Amino acid sequence: MSFSPLTQQLIEALTCLPGVGPKSAQRMALHLLDRDRQRASKLADVLSQAMIKIGRCQKCRNFTENPLCHVCSQTSRDPSLLCVVETPADVIAIEQSGTYRGFYFLLLGHLSPIDGIGPDEIGIPLLDERLGQGEVKELIIATGTTVEGEATAHFISEMARIHGVKASRIAHGVPMGGELEYVDSNTLALALRGRRVME
Repeated sequence: MSFSPLTQQLIEALTCLPGVGPKSAQRMALHLLDRDRQRASKLADVLSQAMIKIGRCQKCRNFTENPLCHVCSQTSRDPSLLCVVETPADVIAIEQSGTYRGFYFLLLGHLSPIDGIGPDEIGIPLLDERLGQGEVKELIIATGTTVEGEATAHFISEMARIHGVKASRIAHGVPMGGELEYVDSNTLALALRGRRVME
């Protein structure tokens, strides 16, 4: 069976979502068209508005509609602590642990020379500039424990050392090869408390 050109375009567009293959996309598209057009219209409207209005925080690079995100706008946080993470989902995971009161810097990825992702692509010049301002005293590196995450952590710890900033790495309980967004908040709380200085 073949679909109309626009239906086929909708199915193909939905496959851009992580974990959504052609069959799942087909089910979603047909569900939206057949049973839930009102919510589909709302989804389309919200998605369109989000693409227009949501940008990056000028300080940490997280998603926000404002110049500064919710976390960077909080004056009660400790400016001497900066936690480096790979994704916005990592920020949410750490925030849910309820134990961290510093600020964040999002890399939006990790170093991967094979994929052409170098320091510039993950915002290292911005991080370097922030460390150079002298406000940060400890840099908590919370990249994933993949090979790329470890390489990125080592690169960042060397940069922190050059600036005279203590670099620590989260530990205890975060599984090797795991991603932070899948770790429960108690495990993350323990990992933050048990962070170690990188050498």
